[in-house]
Amino acid sequence: MTVSVLRVRQGIYRQLVWLISFLWLLPLPGAFAAEYRPLPPTPKRGLSADWLIHDAARNRLVLYLPDYHAPALAYYQWVSIQPGRPLAITFAAPKGLSLFLNNRLVFTAATSAPYTLDLTKLLPAGSAPGPHLLCIWHPEIAPNLASFVNAVPVVKASRSPVASVAAMPLPRGHQGQNVFLSFLLLIGLFYGSIRSAYQSGFARIYHFEGLWGKTSNDQDFLTKPTVTWLNLLLVVVFSLSFALLLVAIHTNIQSIIILRRLFDVPESAIIVRVLLYAALIVAFVLGKYLFLEVMGYIFDVTQLVMVQYREFMRTILFMGLFLPGVMLLYLGLNQTLPETVLWVSNGVVSLMLIGTVVRIARTLHRRASLLNLHLFSYLCATEVIPLIVLLKLIVFTY
Repeated sequence: MTVSVLRVRQGIYRQLVWLISFLWLLPLPGAFAAEYRPLPPTPKRGLSADWLIHDAARNRLVLYLPDYHAPALAYYQWVSIQPGRPLAITFAAPKGLSLFLNNRLVFTAATSAPYTLDLTKLLPAGSAPGPHLLCIWHPEIAPNLASFVNAVPVVKASRSPVASVAAMPLPRGHQGQNVFLSFLLLIGLFYGSIRSAYQSGFARIYHFEGLWGKTSNDQDFLTKPTVTWLNLLLVVVFSLSFALLLVAIHTNIQSIIILRRLFDVPESAIIVRVLLYAALIVAFVLGKYLFLEVMGYIFDVTQLVMVQYREFMRTILFMGLFLPGVMLLYLGLNQTLPETVLWVSNGVVSLMLIGTVVRIARTLHRRASLLNLHLFSYLCATEVIPLIVLLKLIVFTY
């Protein structure tokens, strides 16, 4: 009896050992699951709100979380592009922003402005349909991701008259048309108030007959004090008019690295940009006297500094009277003849800058001959070289 019981137990033990060995040899449920890699989601046609950034530590792209990751200079996104099917996007780009498709440079913003691009046309010929890696990059600042959106397709109007009238878009003016008109009204009120308060001084500055002639008003102005309330008020109005025209013709003075670091003003803040440019112009006009004093001391022509500065003030104030008229021309014809208005605006600015230098040279030549190499070098250092710099920054930038 005891022997049979032992045999039964030994049989049970053998079966348990075999069962445990069999189960131990079976693969664990998570053994193959660790090798599973989820496939990336199918790229959507067009841009999405999800962007990727490069994780340098693990050398891979990860989802960008604005509240978690620090802003980066480069952002990525998989976009499905089908050759022959347009895929337009619109975005606001600062100067120097670059776009890459599959690590290939396809676009670089020459100026700070809004752009609309067709990604299909940016692909090289013969590209396969499917996902393509889009990258936006700027060497200095983080791109504005919120501005990258899909362009709204143009809906063709129906043939029926009622549908055609309903689908016809309303005419749209310039982005800052109301702001420009408000500033023009303010400038007109300033000129009218100054003329009423300072009639004799106003007539002495804006004397059309004596602009290029030698009259008593000419000598009278060049001998009177320069820093007066009338001149200061007119400088402020001139700076406001000039700043308004600079913003209107899309001249981005903030492309200068030093100014961009000191004053980071977005393109959409038109009022702030106008006031900022006006303050810079006022500082330039008033600060030029110190510059002339230093250069006059270096060249030993201090007796000509005050005459030169008074002529500079009178000429720019006189020519600034025509800037509001150019702004009216811009607002009236910019939608229909943008290239013509741009040429006219830049031409007026160039004429104002060059005419100021010519007028100053003519006045100085009456007191000391410019055939003197020493005086000619002084004129080049104080007027000609600054003229070239201003033309490069203002006229030839756009």
